[in-house]
Amino acid sequence: MLIWSIVAATGAFPRALFPTVGEIGRAGWALWASGDLGADIVHSLQRAVAGFLLGSIVGFGLAVLTSVTSAGRRLLQPVLRLFAPIPTIGLVPLAILWFGLGESSKVTVVALGVFVPVWISSHAGLSSTPEDFLKAARCLGANRWLTLYRIVIPEAVPDVIAGLRVGAAMAFVVIVVAEMTGTTNGLGFRIYQAQLFSQADQLIFCLVVLGVLGAVSDQLIARLSAPLIAWSVEER
Repeated sequence: MLIWSIVAATGAFPRALFPTVGEIGRAGWALWASGDLGADIVHSLQRAVAGFLLGSIVGFGLAVLTSVTSAGRRLLQPVLRLFAPIPTIGLVPLAILWFGLGESSKVTVVALGVFVPVWISSHAGLSSTPEDFLKAARCLGANRWLTLYRIVIPEAVPDVIAGLRVGAAMAFVVIVVAEMTGTTNGLGFRIYQAQLFSQADQLIFCLVVLGVLGAVSDQLIARLSAPLIAWSVEER
């Protein structure tokens, strides 16, 4: 905030494009007082959470298939590795074409953005179980599914959590683009309207709100998952 204030005070940039901290704060308060900001946050959170849950479940499920089954490694993994580099933002027109301008297209786009990091990280974790652990499980008579449930998945939990944290951040990145088309609410819509009418103060404030929501979600996942990965911290 101090650096921003100093740069704004120099007058190096037009005030309309580089507002002061006070102007940004007043614009944010006006949005909140009107009720628009609160409603936008609720709508964006609903879409982001729905997309995050859907993308996480599908990403982890496919990671199990591609890491522990031979059919998944041969058939699914090559397809998913081709799909992963496709920018999620580029899929927005396709989602609208398939699902229309309603909530389904927005949730789908967010889910696709979350799916990629969750799948990649979960697949890496599930595929890297120490061979000694697997041999010990076989010697003790554990079958394939018991080994997966009791050894492979617990060993991969730190990687899965890392993927979920990246996926949560991606949810708030993608929701902005998803809400710029075919909606009249949400932070993405508010950012688009602010850009359209050259309201830099409102635009910047909405970006700050998105950053705060992303940081809170990341810390929430970290706090909730801490008991599950305490053993990995102790090992280090």
